[in-house]
Amino acid sequence: MKEILQSGPAEALASLLDVELPDLDRDGLPLLWHWFYLLDRPAQADLGPDGHPLRGTEPGRRRMWAGGRVRTLGPLRCGLPAERKTEVLSTQEKQGRTGRLTFVVTGHKIVQGGEVVVEEEQDIVYRDAASGQADAPVEAPEVPVADDEWAIDVSPTLLFRFSALTYNAHRIHYDRDYARDVEGYPGLLTHGPLQALAMAEAARRRGSGGRRAFDYRLVSPLFDHQGMIVRADDTGTAVRDRHGRRTATGTVRSFGR
Repeated sequence: MKEILQSGPAEALASLLDVELPDLDRDGLPLLWHWFYLLDRPAQADLGPDGHPLRGTEPGRRRMWAGGRVRTLGPLRCGLPAERKTEVLSTQEKQGRTGRLTFVVTGHKIVQGGEVVVEEEQDIVYRDAASGQADAPVEAPEVPVADDEWAIDVSPTLLFRFSALTYNAHRIHYDRDYARDVEGYPGLLTHGPLQALAMAEAARRRGSGGRRAFDYRLVSPLFDHQGMIVRADDTGTAVRDRHGRRTATGTVRSFGR
């Protein structure tokens, strides 16, 4: 997949999260902002009932983004052409508490100016559909937002706009009736990539730059009514809900400039 990278998606993302927009021509896109470029745009007929591309998987199985690893090897600049190359690196079947699980690792490389500037592996899990509506979790008292934390208002509008920016039609992020009645969720599901991006942005606020490696894991579902609170420090970065339950963790490492 090839395209000339325009500034529009980056500007839209900066406005969505109210974060600093860097000099895109000089510094290139911040960590993980490549997710808003070189997007798959499947035909409507290729989408399943949940709004997600079937991608050759069995109908009715749930798809979850479980984590990944990203390395930036150079600046990915706007105004220039880039190409994304994708391959399936591994597929593994396991049996979990809720049934059969399929773990898929997908590799991506983004090339610009003849050089690989982004290397990425994404961990995706497919599992069988729920048999009924899940019980609402028992929530602990709220934990106040600390001075070194970043609270993001996870509204349906935010989730819808993030889906639009990533061309993600998965209904669990914006169709509350579907998420509740079909998938059995207690609310709209907050995107895994949104949590990973928030962690990367929290690290960027601390001044991390140059070549970077980012490893992250999504450890628990996060729903819109639970809020999203992000923190980064010298040991890593993490997302929690407003009750203190951790939902994602990550580590950003610099390895030169």
